[in-house]
Amino acid sequence: MAAAGALAALWGDLGLPAEALDHVALDKSDPILPSSFRIGTMAQVTIAAAALAASEFHRRRTGVRQHLRVGMREAAIEFRSERYARIAGMPTPEMWDRIAGAYRCGDGGWVRLHTNFPHHRDGILRLLDCAYDRAAVATALESWQGQDFEDAAAAAGLVVAKARSFAEWDAHPQGQAVRNLPLVSVERIGDAPIPPATSSGSRPLEGIRVLELTRVLAGPICGRVFAAHGADSLRIISPALPTIEAADIDTGRGKRSAYVDLSGDEGRRAFRDLLAGADIFVQSYRPGALAARGFGPADAAQLRPSIIYVSLSAYGNAGPWAGRRGFDSLVQTATGLNIAEAEAAGETGLRPLPSQALDHAAGYLMALGALVGLLRRAEQGGSWHVQVSLARTGLWLRSLGRVADGFSCPEMKFADIKDRLEAAPSDYGELSAVEHAAELSATPARWTHPSTPFGTHPPRW
Repeated sequence: MAAAGALAALWGDLGLPAEALDHVALDKSDPILPSSFRIGTMAQVTIAAAALAASEFHRRRTGVRQHLRVGMREAAIEFRSERYARIAGMPTPEMWDRIAGAYRCGDGGWVRLHTNFPHHRDGILRLLDCAYDRAAVATALESWQGQDFEDAAAAAGLVVAKARSFAEWDAHPQGQAVRNLPLVSVERIGDAPIPPATSSGSRPLEGIRVLELTRVLAGPICGRVFAAHGADSLRIISPALPTIEAADIDTGRGKRSAYVDLSGDEGRRAFRDLLAGADIFVQSYRPGALAARGFGPADAAQLRPSIIYVSLSAYGNAGPWAGRRGFDSLVQTATGLNIAEAEAAGETGLRPLPSQALDHAAGYLMALGALVGLLRRAEQGGSWHVQVSLARTGLWLRSLGRVADGFSCPEMKFADIKDRLEAAPSDYGELSAVEHAAELSATPARWTHPSTPFGTHPPRW
């Protein structure tokens, strides 16, 4: 499907005004990255949809209609922004643990391990009873069946995916459940009056407060979109939880960063105060995880009537895997994308997509859903729950079609994308990072706060 048609379908499915599409310019077509999938289309459409929704919110506040341009090359580069960030000219810290990746099991199938967080890595090593070494892990997995290891890892709260073909995933109970989910769900979850109309001429989301409780990529990318359009964005995390610094550096632009520990009374009080003052709350923990602490969607709607509550899950909010942990790389493997990509390239084993495309796309879809929530709140009042999943996002990528000659496309190396970098001071040092691909004619996207480590700011508005 061409990008313009995919954008129109996504926009229309959410009940947004068709006339806004007349003011969008998209260029080029896939392949833009070496892949059999339309990664460039996915990047261009999701980035454009979120920016167009921000523009529509701004128009309804101010009466100003803007034009939007999103180039496919620029969008594809932004879909790999974490790999291009530099501190004082040097690459940011490595994101991937040395034993993360794909391994063949004793039955000839493949599994992918995600060990970037220390507790996940240590749990895998205990389960395999082996040394912290790729060769040792590979040897240990030779005595496992892929399905057995996936099941054992899930039971232990670890993050592993067995590789499946599209046919196997489509026949799986979770694959069937995902097919029945909308790509972006926006559901009213409570009553609240229509908020007073405000006029802002400078930036689309000026005066909107965003509270972000997320890690790694998709959720933080969602928050980065809001910050790019002028929101007051505060990202928080418990000081007891590990993060991935390379991702934090890139996705932290435009945000303040604070620690809040939800395991203690003081932290929960601080969090309630923050939530009570937020317009948008973005969280990327498993379905039910925050509700168990009293901060689920219904709790938030009671505490802050008119909240826009945004949830990301790995495998969706329905089906037997609704509560399963997962990350982009694992969802690619479990849902058939890695096998399909390898087959298209004439390779055996698994081949990942050329970016963490599910994470990036889901981040922009979350932002799109939240902006739809803001638009509906301005018209109808109410509190709204937005839900997006990596697995459903992957299914949408499949629906965009394949590219016959995708692997003839050259790789984009760092030297090829330097024209898309902007430099700014940060608490980490001089940060060169990818510019936002969405170009709005009246309110250009920009990040006004430097990227800062967690704990730099107090947990208050």
